[in-house]
Amino acid sequence: VQLVESGGGLAQPGGSLRLSCAASGFTFSNYVMSWARQAPGKGLEWVSDIYFDGSRTYYADSVKGRFTISRDNTKNTVYLQMNSLKPEDTALYYCGKGPWGSVSYWGQGTQVTVSS
Repeated sequence: VQLVESGGGLAQPGGSLRLSCAASGFTFSNYVMSWARQAPGKGLEWVSDIYFDGSRTYYADSVKGRFTISRDNTKNTVYLQMNSLKPEDTALYYCGKGPWGSVSYWGQGTQVTVSS
């Protein structure tokens, strides 16, 4: 199993970033996928889940209305579109194989920093 996140970087408050997570080593379309984040000095926080076929999505209250999760099963990739970014969104973002609470594998993460 391999999960490789990309797309992180520095954004200004109110800006946008799009994270990608390329998956390999398992049948991607059979799994719910998750995004989570870890801010400096804090624990891992769930951000969003997406159903096998993308038909259902779930979001933490802290990102609802600003972030959008999606997936392309033909490319074995899950995305996180992040709009209206806030400084409190600064964190290391991870994608996970499986739903939050049952993730069996995490990627290495991509850093998102929101600052003016």
